[in-house]
Amino acid sequence: MTNPLERAGQFPLGDRSVHRLGYGAMQLSGPHVMGPPADRAAAVAVLRRAVELGVDHIDTSDYYGPHVTNEVIREALHPYPDDLVLVTKVGARRTPEGGWPEALSPEELRSAVQDNLDHLGVDVLDVVNLRITQIAGPGERSIAESFEALAAMQQEGLIRHLGVSHVTTQQLAEARSIAPVVCVQNHYNLVHRHDDPMIDALAREGVPFVPFFPLGGFTPLQSAALDTVARRLEASPMQVALAWLLARSPNVLLIPGTSTVAHLEENLTAGALALGPRELEELDAIGGTPTA
Repeated sequence: MTNPLERAGQFPLGDRSVHRLGYGAMQLSGPHVMGPPADRAAAVAVLRRAVELGVDHIDTSDYYGPHVTNEVIREALHPYPDDLVLVTKVGARRTPEGGWPEALSPEELRSAVQDNLDHLGVDVLDVVNLRITQIAGPGERSIAESFEALAAMQQEGLIRHLGVSHVTTQQLAEARSIAPVVCVQNHYNLVHRHDDPMIDALAREGVPFVPFFPLGGFTPLQSAALDTVARRLEASPMQVALAWLLARSPNVLLIPGTSTVAHLEENLTAGALALGPRELEELDAIGGTPTA
């Protein structure tokens, strides 16, 4: 049987091509992304199974835990496979109460990059996303100082490639005027489609778009139409939502997260789920037809 990751195809990320279905590691820490996981051995098992199944793109951050998720990744996978791309993000810090205040000054970003290097156990980070942290949505303020700081660390050899996360089109353009951007990670899913124009523009330029909260975030997607399509295809609603994202544009890379092997395998199976014209029409109608 064809591996569903192979069925989903590949797309360039930096200087490598990766399978379009990856893995997001946020759920490998404790409740509210704080502290250790309830079952560390299970977290290690999820990572090892992901790589065994062909996942070659893992999304993480040292502020998950903090530090915990990267330490689990290191325990599970170090020394890392040659084809594994680790993508991390900086731009926030954690408070003892579990808050996510921004940490975008050059000094804070350098400290965050060093923390990621140390806890992942690497000399250079494959991809670092600058994450703009406003909860209500990205603003139009300048990100130049922060992105310039990361570009300087790239020149020092601490980072191979740079990306951005939770940004507007204007902020993306500003970042690209400073250094190449190899990926954009924004909130996007079957219902939340504000970035349709950005996805299409990036696709024309061969730049990956990586949706965060691809399954709705901390509140899973709820839709009668989604449930109807899932029943027809004998799949779960979440598998259908992932398959829709893969069909949305060839430059979409997915990083669904989970803390169990069974759910990981279910997510990856979405790569082999074929949506026909009828299903795509019904799903498009949920949040407005995306631009082709």
